[in-house]
Amino acid sequence: MEFAYTDKVKMLQEKVGAFLDQHVYPNEERYERELTAGGRWQPTAVMEELKEKARTQGLWNLFLPGTHGAGLTNLEYAPLCEIMGRSKIAPEVFNCAAPDTGNMETLELYGSAAQKEEWLVPLLEGRIRSAFAMTEPGVASSDATNIESSIVRDGDHYVLNGRKWWTSGAPDPRCKLLIFMGKTDARNPDRHRQQSMVLVPRDAPGVTVLRSLPVFGYDDAPHGHGEVLFENVRVPVSNILLGEGRGFEIAQGRLGPGRIHHCMRAIGSAERTLEKMCKRVKARVAFGKPIAQQTVTLERIAEARIMIEQARLLVLKAAYMMDTVGNKVAKAEIAMIKVAVPAMLTKVADMAIQAHGGAGVSNDFGLAFTYASARTLRLVDGPDEVHRNQIGKLELAKYN
Repeated sequence: MEFAYTDKVKMLQEKVGAFLDQHVYPNEERYERELTAGGRWQPTAVMEELKEKARTQGLWNLFLPGTHGAGLTNLEYAPLCEIMGRSKIAPEVFNCAAPDTGNMETLELYGSAAQKEEWLVPLLEGRIRSAFAMTEPGVASSDATNIESSIVRDGDHYVLNGRKWWTSGAPDPRCKLLIFMGKTDARNPDRHRQQSMVLVPRDAPGVTVLRSLPVFGYDDAPHGHGEVLFENVRVPVSNILLGEGRGFEIAQGRLGPGRIHHCMRAIGSAERTLEKMCKRVKARVAFGKPIAQQTVTLERIAEARIMIEQARLLVLKAAYMMDTVGNKVAKAEIAMIKVAVPAMLTKVADMAIQAHGGAGVSNDFGLAFTYASARTLRLVDGPDEVHRNQIGKLELAKYN
């Protein structure tokens, strides 16, 4: 495995890093001010300005490997996504934010020409945003075959019924599309052929965002996470992706890249968190000497550096395998990073909070938000337990 970055990637690293230094970091506080002053559920002017700057500089849709994106492999995108992960607003600036990235990849891979024209094009241009409606409050959604929402054909339409939650992006006024997963054939003996995915316009009659769901008290406005009710929602049959019974297959194809993107961003978040920790302990004195000279502090800094480097190498290996042997063969590596990286970020954030003292749990340094996000990431796209079980089974299979 060769992890040396190409000249193209090095150039993009430099450009993305410089963009954050010049435009993103200086505007993080402005973004928060505008969000509060203008009503938290309205898009901010600064975000639209930054998106236009990024697009003008060609730093746009870098995640997408096909003709619509930058043509980068997973391994090439990894260091760029890591840089974006250093700021919570950066991924959207470059049109590389979840769940839009996963939805764009889904449309690119599985959408018809008409579906791409109607939905993929405006998403690629950053004119609209989208949501992914799979998780349900009434069942253990860690097992996607448990979903109970229904998709029933009625002539030239499908009728959708169900209640979804943690539908990220649904409360956003820019959200125009939801990808809805439900059952078209609940009696199929193959549990993985019962589900289908359908494209649903956000303004379709019967679609109701019941509430926004905060995460550890953070509302993530104006994007947010919604609980959404689908009551007799009618969409044309042409809105189905791939065909009936293909929903689980699409979900698996969508979640692989989504999981590694989360982990790539988490590496960047960990780097910035460690950076904040080091600056803080060098500037504070306790018991007659800088906190940085306390042995426990040095040990924590060293531990953080070791964990970040280990996590990065595992992510790069997973990216390399996805590029060379495919997502299915790389499923163990994808599962491993999904367990290891959020755990690493949670611990690094915890140590940084401790080093900041009371300031660490305030909103002044962003560490509380980082900790909350890291802890949540242990549930996003499948909880740790599901991935650990898969890793264990794959390991045992070597001895059959």
